[in-house]
Amino acid sequence: MIRACIVGAGGYGGCGATEILSRHPEVEIVALIDKENIGMKISEIYPHLNGFCDLPIISADSKEVEDIEADVVFFATPDRVGQREASKWLQKGAKVIDYSGDFRFNSLDIYCGYAERIGAEKSHASPELLKEAVYGLPELHRSEIANSRVVGNPGCFAVSCILGLAPLVKAGLIKPDTAICDAKTGVSGAGKKPNPMFHYPARYDSMNAYKIASHQHVYEIEKELGDLSEKEVKITFTPHVVPMCRGILSTIYADPRAKVDIKEVMGVYRDFYKEERFVRVFDPGTILQTAHVRGTNFCNICPNIDKRSGKIIIISVIDNLVKGQAGNAVQNMNIMFGLDEALGLNTPGMYP
Repeated sequence: MIRACIVGAGGYGGCGATEILSRHPEVEIVALIDKENIGMKISEIYPHLNGFCDLPIISADSKEVEDIEADVVFFATPDRVGQREASKWLQKGAKVIDYSGDFRFNSLDIYCGYAERIGAEKSHASPELLKEAVYGLPELHRSEIANSRVVGNPGCFAVSCILGLAPLVKAGLIKPDTAICDAKTGVSGAGKKPNPMFHYPARYDSMNAYKIASHQHVYEIEKELGDLSEKEVKITFTPHVVPMCRGILSTIYADPRAKVDIKEVMGVYRDFYKEERFVRVFDPGTILQTAHVRGTNFCNICPNIDKRSGKIIIISVIDNLVKGQAGNAVQNMNIMFGLDEALGLNTPGMYP
């Protein structure tokens, strides 16, 4: 059995990992670490886990942490936690999967740009690890992930937008710099900590754009698309928060390099994702809903062409807490340990 430790276990990301790993046939959760709710069972914080995982929360500063033997450590933590703590787990022989932006970039220069955008220090506590860190989007980096011991899990918006655009960019069908990503997310994307902006009266029956022209996920979107197109790419990305709990729906627009028909576009998508377990491509005009992927590790994609303007329009839908976070992290873990990628993840979700 793979021994798993979750740091930041009390948040939504840690809870999501616990949910999935508690039903994973090849994993035993050996420790849950956080800086709050110390001593409480995770099933006391989240009663739906009662009987599935009843481990207590251990303080990150506790001496008990030194005695934990883990094969993989999930950092469901804010930026700068993983980069400070990862090396000690690596030295003990564990592999690390980090949810934050700490290991999404193997260039210190790009990381510094990202850090500046989120208002963090530009220095990196473990710059030597950036060289071996792999961007954890399995659909693009499966072989690298399989051979890595440090994986930077993608941002939730980035998963939706990159998977939506990757086939077009790789095939050279669009002008990448014309790409516009208009993304809507549920309130859970802001995390568990209370915030006046996400108080029920502020969110009910209301939606808004935020971090306009300044959202941090644009860095990884542009890097991945740039790697696919083999040149620098600049996109327009605007996130919105809408009054629902979970889910991301991205509507993506781009200009084709030359006139294309929908049959060619559909062929590109179906070929690109033909072997992918968690990407489903739907026929043009299909109405995709966030409810269709709720609680799942799937990304649903629907390519379209506006015949009037000639623009390609892609709808890309994920659950921000699963394919956009914990589910994708477990998918990475499966790959890192040579397991079936779908273990613990192959569920249809719930509807309605």
